Amino acid sequence: MNKIRLEFENSSGDKLAGLLELPEHPDQATSFALFAHCFTCGKDIAAASRISRALAARGIAVLRFDFTGLGSSDGDFANTNFSSNVDDLLFAAQALQRHYQAPQILIGHSLGGAAVLSAAARLESVRAVVTIGAPATAEHVAHLFRDKEADIRRQGEAVVRLAGREFSIKSQFLDDIEQYSSTEKLRDLNKALLVFHSPLDTIVPIDEAARIYRAARHPKSFISLDRADHLLSKAADAEYVGTTIASWASRYLELDAPQQAAASHDLADGEVLITELNHRFLRGMYSSGHFLRADEPEKYGGSDLGPTPYDLLLMALGACTSMTLRMYASRKKLPLEDVQVRLLHERVHAEDCVDCKHHIERITRRITLVGDLTAEQRQRLMEIADMCPVHSTLESDPQIVNELVE
Repeated sequence: MNKIRLEFENSSGDKLAGLLELPEHPDQATSFALFAHCFTCGKDIAAASRISRALAARGIAVLRFDFTGLGSSDGDFANTNFSSNVDDLLFAAQALQRHYQAPQILIGHSLGGAAVLSAAARLESVRAVVTIGAPATAEHVAHLFRDKEADIRRQGEAVVRLAGREFSIKSQFLDDIEQYSSTEKLRDLNKALLVFHSPLDTIVPIDEAARIYRAARHPKSFISLDRADHLLSKAADAEYVGTTIASWASRYLELDAPQQAAASHDLADGEVLITELNHRFLRGMYSSGHFLRADEPEKYGGSDLGPTPYDLLLMALGACTSMTLRMYASRKKLPLEDVQVRLLHERVHAEDCVDCKHHIERITRRITLVGDLTAEQRQRLMEIADMCPVHSTLESDPQIVNELVE
């Protein structure tokens, strides 16, 4: 898998650390997801990394990040609360959209599940929401501090021990989660919802999953994680969640959006449409019924999710060359078994390119012809390569006309 570190600032200016898990071939990412980890956990917890890898293997890129004051993120955990966690999620979604593509899926584990339920309605791009062992409301976590609540209220702050570690919890945290005691907003989620929960969960009882399910409207689904613990510590449980999310989400994501977009713009044969997929270099390229992405390498400020414009230019020339050779060989019944075309674009000094029309631009086309061909047949095929329509267009100094569309 491809992993890219992604840092971004939250509303307080703290730098948050994220990790984007991409498919083996990044340009094949069908959609992007945002993962919110459990309370006091981090982005590198085993369940989060395993679920992300399982999704990336199925074409869904996943950004997981450390909330403020946790893991590798800056800030003071004691000054955070549930509302700030929701804000962190929104800033993570903005960063994902700015650098790559807006998230279509939100996934939350434990309290992260309650956070994605609160954030989802504020993210227009999100079409599917997934909770894993999540409470219906943030107020549920108050039971973790029940024995320290009096101290927190009296002193304004107290140290509590959670998952074997000590954390400072302030009274403002308790005040904040009291605002999140109702499931009423779940009725207006307007997103497809999938609820995972284990009947053996001793941290968040399965009754919380029932509250989520009852409050939300369709489309909604529930899957029991039989014999799993709260943290999904068994690899098989986390991988099962990842593979199931990928299958379930395909019903709700716009995986056929490229074809729909092309059709909605009524593209004619020979006409293409280029749109922005982010505010950097990632572009969607549409023809009548087909879709590609173009981008720039990371070293030039892109996200490397597609070929560069010059790569695409060479691909067009190479594809046309190969097609032209195959068409000629078939018509003449030549024993051409395979043809490969490798192209290289260079900018060279004028003295090194005497034959170049514009003196500094040179495309080298290396053609491999496989088959029991005579020398004369090979020579003829090389001549035919120059008759490729794209080749002819490039050499004809075509007129390019700009028209401003109001």
